[in-house]
Parts: sequence; structure tokens; C-alpha cells
Amino acid sequence: MEPNFTGTKQRVNKIVIAPDSYKGYLTAKQAAAAMKQGCADVFGQANYQLIPMADGGEGTVSTLVEANHGTLVETQVANPFGEIVSAQYGLIDNGRTAVIEMAAASGFQFINPKINRVGEASTFGTGQLIEAALNQGVSKIILGLGGSATNDGGAGMAVALGAKLLDSSGELIDMGGAGLARLAKIDITDFDMRLTEVEIIGATDVTNPLTGSQGATEVFGRQKGATDQRVMQLDSALKRYAKVIYSDLGIDVDQIAGAGAAGGLGAGMLAFLHAKLTSGIDLVMKETGFLQKIKGANIVLTGEGAIDFQTQFGKAPSIVAQEAKAINPDCMVIGIGGKVGEDLGPLYHLGFDYIAPVTVDSHLGDSKINAAKNLESTTAAIIRQLN
Repeated sequence: MEPNFTGTKQRVNKIVIAPDSYKGYLTAKQAAAAMKQGCADVFGQANYQLIPMADGGEGTVSTLVEANHGTLVETQVANPFGEIVSAQYGLIDNGRTAVIEMAAASGFQFINPKINRVGEASTFGTGQLIEAALNQGVSKIILGLGGSATNDGGAGMAVALGAKLLDSSGELIDMGGAGLARLAKIDITDFDMRLTEVEIIGATDVTNPLTGSQGATEVFGRQKGATDQRVMQLDSALKRYAKVIYSDLGIDVDQIAGAGAAGGLGAGMLAFLHAKLTSGIDLVMKETGFLQKIKGANIVLTGEGAIDFQTQFGKAPSIVAQEAKAINPDCMVIGIGGKVGEDLGPLYHLGFDYIAPVTVDSHLGDSKINAAKNLESTTAAIIRQLN
């Protein structure tokens, strides 16, 4: 599909740049800056609106903090395996709202691929981040669910906030998803009551239930190092967890859409925090004022690490394209992927006019160091081609 940019250079006065991150290479903010420079190489001065995107995963905190002129707070928490690490969360709305990425404490980056410990991985550190936010006196918490190393259903988070998870002898069970196989009772007598006065939102880009063929373990467990046998064990443990939650807390979380997000953390948020789960990209668009900023745009640039058949299922670039076309039917929507798949027909129907991969400059090479320059030069080349 070859869009016609005839006369574009003369009439372009507003360019919106709204990429997600290029994982492992560029944050959404870095990608937006590179795309802007590529456009500037062709158009020079113009009204550039940079709106880095996120879907509840990597970059959610930085995107919302920057868009709302907030601040970052650093604290010490336990990683999924109990080691103390530094993690950041954000404060926006004059300190009234905390923005947390569960991955900052309980993320995939803490996994050692040579050691299979997914059954031990705990969201305890995520609970510590929530507690730190409560200590700041916030009235609202936005928790991004993505990039998890865990499969414990948010049990560790609940323990960090005062819950006791007990076996049939009244003893505390082990941390991690595997320990849930022994769960018999949940005691929330000492749970942090401040949570009853705080609005809590879970931001996610998945709608998986907690257990079953589309659940947290079956769909995502192997990515975290679980063998087929371990997947069966952990899914069974989460089913037991869901049954005890229902019997002791009166909440049926098992098959709720989004309960399986972040290794089942969505379920834990529903059960213990009475949270609302929502689309991460929709939340980010609202918080950044995307729909207002995109009005009057002639060109919209978006992208992420991979643009392929899966992109149409709620990924940030597809939502950007749809919203851009809904507001500005005549604008040109360009998608640039670190890698680009073959079956892109559905994406063109959603609103994209042109999709292309990042071209690696042979003089620079394909490396993280040169990722921004490669994205910049690719953007400039596409704009020149279409102009």
C-alpha cells in the first residue's frame, strides 16, 4: 500500500509522534525523540507533539510522570527471589496519585534463564511498592501489570500488605506460586486498612483469566522458564488459590478477564485491593491527553519493537492508528517496527497507511548504542520516500 504524500511538505504543520518502547533497545521517550529528529531532517521546524505510549508495562511510569509533570521516588524492595533492589514509582496530580510498574520490583529482568525458579517467584516487592505509595498519603494508585517474572496470583503482594496465607496446620505457606498448592486459609485480620480508602486501578494489555487453557500459567508460564510439568503444577496451585479466595473472601476471581495479567496479579488485585482492571493503553491515552493532542495532525508516527499480526489485538500502535483515523480521517499514519511481520492487511484496515521496519545502517550496525540513530534515519527515509 503506497500512500500519496503529494504536496505534503507544503501543508504539514502538525506531526504527532506516539510510539511504544522498542524493548531492549529504546524506551518510548527515546523512540519518540529519534522519530522527531528524523522528521526534522525533512520538514525542519513544525509543530511536533511527542506522546510516548505505554500499555501498563515498561514505560508506563515514565510516560505518565512526564505527561503530568510528576516526580519519581526511589525505594528499596525485594525482587521476585527475595534480594533487595532499588525500584522507582511515580507521583502525579500533586502527589495524590501514585503510578507503579509491578515489573520494577517483580519483573522479568530478574529471571536467570539458566535457573528455573518460576515457582518461587513472588510479588512481595510489588506489595512493598504499594505500601511505600500509601506512606506518601496518596488517594489513588495506578498499577501497571506487565513484564512479570511471577506466577503467584499476587499472593506475595497480599502478604507484604498484611495478609497471612496459611496451610491446613495454620502455618505460613512458602512464597511463590508453588507454595499456593498448600494454601488452606487466608487471614486478612492485619491487612493494611488504608487500602479501603484508596482508589486502585490495574492497567493491563491482556484479558486472560487466572487459570485454564487461556490462563496466566498456560499462556505465559513457559516464557518465565516453566516446563510443561511445572505449568500443570502452577495452574493447579492457582486454581486452589482461587477456591480459597472465594471461600474466605467471597470473591470469584478465576475467570474474570484480566485476572491472569502479570502471573495472576490481576486476580490478587481484585481479591485483596478491590481494584478495577482497565486497558493500559486506554488509561495512558487518557492521562496523557492523547485524544486532544492528536486533533489537527497531518502525520501520525507510531511503532514498537515488533509490528505484526498480533499488533491488531490491542497493542499500542494499533490503538494509536485507530484513534488517529477516527479523529483525523485524512491524516497519514505511519508505523515503524523494529521487526515487521508479513500479514499486515488487518493493520491497514485499522488505520495504518504505511508500515516499515527499522533499517539498520551498515556503517552503524544493529546495536543498542545505535538504535536511536537507526530509527532516526529510517524515519527520515520514509518521510522522504512518501514526500
